[in-house]
Amino acid sequence: MTAKEILARAMAECPLVAILRGITPDEVEAVGDVLVEAGFVMIEVPLNSPDPLRSIELLARRLGDRVLVGAGTVLEVGQVAAVRDAGGRLIVSPNADAAVIKASVAAGMVSLPGFLTPSEAMVAIAAGATGLKLFPAEVASPGFLAAQRTVLPVDLPVLAVGGITPETLGDWRPMADGFGLGSALYRPGMKTTEVAAIARRFTAEL
Repeated sequence: MTAKEILARAMAECPLVAILRGITPDEVEAVGDVLVEAGFVMIEVPLNSPDPLRSIELLARRLGDRVLVGAGTVLEVGQVAAVRDAGGRLIVSPNADAAVIKASVAAGMVSLPGFLTPSEAMVAIAAGATGLKLFPAEVASPGFLAAQRTVLPVDLPVLAVGGITPETLGDWRPMADGFGLGSALYRPGMKTTEVAAIARRFTAEL
């Protein structure tokens, strides 16, 4: 399957990306299990987490092809290969770095770079991004995204990331194809039962 097909299949099943910033390898498998039980099929471990490549390796090995596992906060080309070697298939960045996007595409990985302006979106599209991540969404609005989508390819998935909660997801749903969920879903130190309950609240809003 191509990266676009992989992303499309995951988005059709559940358009939510769990962002596990700060998670450790010791807890990542248990958290991954409750997320999958709640219906999640995309999990991102930001590279500024403790030993992120080990966490990605554990998730990829445990969840296999059922879940699109990868890294967030990918800022350098060299990190793309490291994530791939750990078993990750998803590269998420806060910015639109053409070199990182092209390296991800060349590796056959799903590339979701961040954008806030039309210029950043066009840079990402020209580099071959699989989809786009509106970030930070909390400084924008559904109307802001609606205006931008008039100039974006209609078949390009756009995820809203930053500040999304179960209460606000519905407001964004008409304009965003998917969502990245960070501290509203997971924070370091949370019990798996807490993560499970919040995850089910999010999936109930779809």
